[in-house]
Amino acid sequence: MELERSKPKIFGKQKNREGKIMFLCILPFLLLVFVFSYFPLHGWIYSLYDYKPALGLGRSEFVGLQWFKMLISSQTQIDQIVQVLKNTFAMSFLGIATSMLPVFFAIFLNEIKSKWFKNIVQTLTTLPNFISWVLVYTIAFSLFSTTGLVNTLLQEYGLVDEAVKFLDSGKNTWLVMTLWNLWKGLGWGAIMYLAGISGIDPELYESARIDGANRFHLMRYITLPALMPTYLVMLMLSIANLLNNGMEQYFVFQNAFNKNQIQVLDLYVYNLGMGGNSLSLATAISMLKSLVSVGLLVFVNGASKKIRGESII
Repeated sequence: MELERSKPKIFGKQKNREGKIMFLCILPFLLLVFVFSYFPLHGWIYSLYDYKPALGLGRSEFVGLQWFKMLISSQTQIDQIVQVLKNTFAMSFLGIATSMLPVFFAIFLNEIKSKWFKNIVQTLTTLPNFISWVLVYTIAFSLFSTTGLVNTLLQEYGLVDEAVKFLDSGKNTWLVMTLWNLWKGLGWGAIMYLAGISGIDPELYESARIDGANRFHLMRYITLPALMPTYLVMLMLSIANLLNNGMEQYFVFQNAFNKNQIQVLDLYVYNLGMGGNSLSLATAISMLKSLVSVGLLVFVNGASKKIRGESII
């Protein structure tokens, strides 16, 4: 009888010990999140000052909500922010519209029976993800500048009289940036779905083959539905991060000809703070961006509860 009473205490102590060990395991990652995600938020205080780097924050003038009022009081500023938001949403939605391509690529890649050919294709499509955007622009400049390889061949074969301005133009900037981003991330994005395919029960395929299903039937009715839960989670996270579509790509590709069409919110904040010497205004804009992103995350989380019956946070 005493042994039976002591068992819950022993199991309770063991459970508490395991819980402490697990907490210690995740503690370094919690510290990293705090240092790089939460600690920098103290920089929002710069939006309340007319910050001058030479004077420092202590000697800079306190202006309160002046920068936030400027965002809505100046028509020029409003027009510029509207254009920047248009660029941001347009390129983000184009990225979401092409987000199914890694799924299809993973499915077709899985259907390649030759192992060595499959490995070569997967390696060649994954490598661009590890290339910096600076190097990507170097490749683009070598190929598509007015003196690049493509224009040289077009002129030599008499297809064009003058060099085509692929890079020095504001036309189709959204589409061009989406294509470069797709080229760089297609293979990397397919890795997660390839892992999902490997977890599908092989008996499902065997049963379908017995019933007369061909390869396309297997892809359509087994592989694709099995990947949809993973895709929906990734899609909702992409919608929640709609305003966070990066800066490096647009920074290296921007020039005087396409600046109005390529300037997304992150790049606009960077140009305003570093190039325009207005760190306080840039901080105010980045704060509004963070609030909108949190609102989108709450919206997507609610949509996830209704659609999937599960929340993502």
